[in-house]
Amino acid sequence: MSSLPARSGRRCHNALNPFHSTVYFSPDFAKELAQIGIEDADAAYFAGRGAAMGAVGPGTVAAAFYNFNHELIARHLPAVWDIASPEAVLEARLRAVDSTLRRLLGEEVIASKELAEAAQLALRAAEACTRHARPLYAAHADLPVPDEPHLAYWHAATLLREHRGDGHLAALLLAGLDPLEALVSHTATGKGMAVRWILATRGWRRADWEAAQGRLRERGVLGAEGELTEDGVRLREEVEEHTDRIDLAPYAHLGAEGVERLTELGRGFLLAAVAAGAFPADLSGKG
Repeated sequence: MSSLPARSGRRCHNALNPFHSTVYFSPDFAKELAQIGIEDADAAYFAGRGAAMGAVGPGTVAAAFYNFNHELIARHLPAVWDIASPEAVLEARLRAVDSTLRRLLGEEVIASKELAEAAQLALRAAEACTRHARPLYAAHADLPVPDEPHLAYWHAATLLREHRGDGHLAALLLAGLDPLEALVSHTATGKGMAVRWILATRGWRRADWEAAQGRLRERGVLGAEGELTEDGVRLREEVEEHTDRIDLAPYAHLGAEGVERLTELGRGFLLAAVAAGAFPADLSGKG
């Protein structure tokens, strides 16, 4: 049994996961990918996040990313690898991480002992992550850890994010939520991505979204106005609790004090990044 306070791993994840995501909203990422020939934003994202797995096709990415329409992915993969190799994409991504974090956090934070401490803590937690049934984590775990602390912290945040994310897919399958139903129900919590962003980036049509809402209403997960019912709230919490259980190992390995400290540091870096404009203002919500 773990002595960690309830949901402490989840709280830590909630500080690390958005920090990992800053690069994909960064103009530096678009610039670096364009410099190696990948100018389409969707192609850049699929290549940038999927490159650790190698020159994979649309089926692999659809399976690992879960909530993207396969048709959208297939417009760009595997063709994107004729433009740039996975190795070139990973190098470009790391350059984008470097410039993005320097811009968002500033040189003083980049050189701080707190950021170096956070990198050490996150890497220690990641020592207990496991590869089996976790393709995105396992692929990133095979990459070298960057030397510079801010890059090492981002790398470790990526390992922990993808480890939980891979496990989360198992929880979604157990809950009987298909890719779009997972998005619809998450957005209904008020914590997910706004509908307009989902439709603009995930390759789904409004009719697809409404059909998923209909299926969830039939199950009693959503009410007439698209809000979560009591059963829906319970289902979403069960998904998160199951994810917590299968993502416990890295945080149990780090220990309660280490998790608390990593969460504190991570929140500080995330708040600084958000204040510097890391994300679009209308990214989250039910609209």
